[in-house]
Amino acid sequence: MAIVDTSRRLQTRTILQDIESYEGYGTVKDYTPRRPEAAPEVLQAHLAAMQAKQQKETEMLAMAKAAADEARQAEWDFHNSVMAMKESVRGLYGPDSHEAQAVGYKKKSERKRPRRRAA
Repeated sequence: MAIVDTSRRLQTRTILQDIESYEGYGTVKDYTPRRPEAAPEVLQAHLAAMQAKQQKETEMLAMAKAAADEARQAEWDFHNSVMAMKESVRGLYGPDSHEAQAVGYKKKSERKRPRRRAA
């Protein structure tokens, strides 16, 4: 028998086929399962547990997406505020001031002048 990797998710197609098989199992009248995990009560319990966990996963994924959107928006709000502060400092103190350099700008006097290339 092949080794089964239970750390990966089952394909949706496989799960849907399993549900169809479970629903078809109800039409079999004279079958008595020899394995305890194949009993109708166990199958019903596992189906209900699977559906509950899938619903919980879907809800948590939606919450995670909402939290990621909120964090992204907060990052942009902070970035825009910092950019406004930097422009305000440069406008108030000038492009060659120590204050402008303190908030991350390079002083105008420290920039290299472009050199002419010989043709």
